[in-house]
Amino acid sequence: MVLALTVCGIVVALVVVGLFLFGLRRRLIQRSGGTFDCSLRWDLPEKPDTGGKGWSYGVARYNGDRIEWYRVFSYAPRPRRVLERGQIEVAGRRLPEGEEELALLSDSVVLACAHRGTRLELAMSEDALTGFLAWLEAAPPGQRVNVA
Repeated sequence: MVLALTVCGIVVALVVVGLFLFGLRRRLIQRSGGTFDCSLRWDLPEKPDTGGKGWSYGVARYNGDRIEWYRVFSYAPRPRRVLERGQIEVAGRRLPEGEEELALLSDSVVLACAHRGTRLELAMSEDALTGFLAWLEAAPPGQRVNVA
């Protein structure tokens, strides 16, 4: 009985520590400001699936001429993807379709992009999209930006 209680106590403590570390990591990412919730689908085929598969929930952060994208359910201290402003090409935007509506946050807008030849989609709120497009268009003079 004592062993079972000890094991349960250790499991509960590990879960609490894990949740605390998730929260701490997110707080550290957001500390410098310029963050927004952003889901990502990377390396899409020509005809993307609208079944909701492939989306990863994350937090994106502006860092100079780059956007750093972090997975929410990860302990990694470094971004999973880094998108350079001059390499992002926006192909269009759309509302989530079919099962995507369940896979994404409510009121998300899907932005079809390419980064260094890799097709991807970003899903974010309308406010975050406005900020993202303004950031893209605010590139320094002489830098190539493609916004459809």
